[in-house]
Amino acid sequence: MKPVKKDNGRIIGFKKNVFFLGLVSLFNDFSNEMIQSIMPVFLGVTLGVSPAFIGIIEGAADAVASFLKIISGYISDRARKRKSLAIIGYALSIAVRPVYAIANSFSRVMAIRVTDRVGKGFREAPRDALLSESVDRSELGKSFGFQRAMDGIGGIAGPLGAFLILSLLGGDNYRPLFFIAFGIGLFALLSFFFVKDVPDGIKTPPSRFNLKIFKKNKKFLLFLFAVFIFGMGTLPITLMLLRPIEIGSALGNIPLLYLLYSLTFVIAAIPFGKLSDKIGERFIIPFGFVSAIISYLILGFTSDAVWKAVFAFVLFGIYSAATDGIERALTAKLVSRDLLATGQGFLHAAVGVSSLLAGLIGGLLWTGFGALWAFVYGASMAALGLIIFIFISFFSSEKNKS
Repeated sequence: MKPVKKDNGRIIGFKKNVFFLGLVSLFNDFSNEMIQSIMPVFLGVTLGVSPAFIGIIEGAADAVASFLKIISGYISDRARKRKSLAIIGYALSIAVRPVYAIANSFSRVMAIRVTDRVGKGFREAPRDALLSESVDRSELGKSFGFQRAMDGIGGIAGPLGAFLILSLLGGDNYRPLFFIAFGIGLFALLSFFFVKDVPDGIKTPPSRFNLKIFKKNKKFLLFLFAVFIFGMGTLPITLMLLRPIEIGSALGNIPLLYLLYSLTFVIAAIPFGKLSDKIGERFIIPFGFVSAIISYLILGFTSDAVWKAVFAFVLFGIYSAATDGIERALTAKLVSRDLLATGQGFLHAAVGVSSLLAGLIGGLLWTGFGALWAFVYGASMAALGLIIFIFISFFSSEKNKS
């Protein structure tokens, strides 16, 4: 057995690349969520955009991002570039944020928002591939858990920062906030100075893009199918937050429920990641799926107990912590090394597209038949995805081990 060299390249127990990629996510999400937390009011009140058009903006932006993640992943694998492509994606998103301050129409805001999401679509697959290449397989869960937790901290800090800044600026003076968010976003780019590309030793890049590149990754395709089916039932958190109002919660408590969900995710993401490294993703991910199903059923069938809604949002935070980063870690293990970023791109696209469809179907069911039907639909699709995932994990043959 070869002697193990002491690893001095760590900060608070994480590889340097993992730590600084976590900082990138923290500062970027801090910047982005400052803007997103006030975007509905900015669009609806300041610019007079209708709810329907707000939905069009978000839907178009997310659709563009979802498909770009596949393309950017393939480009990253083909060019064997990670850091530079991720920087380009982050820089594009951050650069357009101050432009919101001079936007005065629906079309301009939509163009800015889509451009921001283009940056997101371009950066995530190369970034996740770089993180995967920076650690041993035994640390993938912990490392992705840290990155997602840092992203979650930024997501909490953004709305809180926006609230404090707007309080100082006068409450309805939104435009300076966009410049402040831009300044915070620059720290994400500066953090990349400490991130290093990791030579992977692959001399032959993947062939031209077509679905046959996954011929030797059939188990990954089945995993994607399970994630997609489960995602078809993943109702948007903004839609879920309407339910506590229906069962008697005060409007002022709704941000606190969102904060509770986010805090649960941040606190649990790293422990779940570490646990998945010890016992395997196939045990942790189903636990997350079950948490989401119970959360939906509680929200759907509860009619007057607000404390049950509180418990449901804690469970939904556990679901996110047990799946978000760990699905990325499992993807890194299932795909071949030459398709690492492409695999991450397909995972992000499967999650993104299925979530868009879930929001549309869930919203229609809620509007037409009531909240119960929306949550029963979500729980049913989630249960089907859980069954498929368990079958793949425990009954299909083991492949792609290294």
